[in-house]
Amino acid sequence: MAKKAFGKVKLTERMQNIINGYLRTGLSDSRLQFVSITRVELNRDSSVASVYWDTFDANKRGDVKKAIDSAGPKIRSHLATLLERRSVPHLQFFYDSQFDDENKIDQLLREEQDDGSDE
Repeated sequence: MAKKAFGKVKLTERMQNIINGYLRTGLSDSRLQFVSITRVELNRDSSVASVYWDTFDANKRGDVKKAIDSAGPKIRSHLATLLERRSVPHLQFFYDSQFDDENKIDQLLREEQDDGSDE
């Protein structure tokens, strides 16, 4: 069991590195220039990979979503050439709101501290 879990971790890390590199050097779409893959998660049988991304420009998330979705087949094909596996998972791309959520929590905590120090 632990060996399978370790193999999955290695695979997701490798996929993340490959996709990040491919976004920077393999694709000519300028909308993907400042996109970073933050994590990759595999389902139980490794047939589907959830690929989470973030971008430096919050105003262009919609454009980035369209670009990364349309580049999905190219990205999967590139993964197939580099991963030594019988099959490559189908890719699903999601915006990673984790950093936004963390910033909101930090802001709420700061506001709470400021309110508490006024008393």
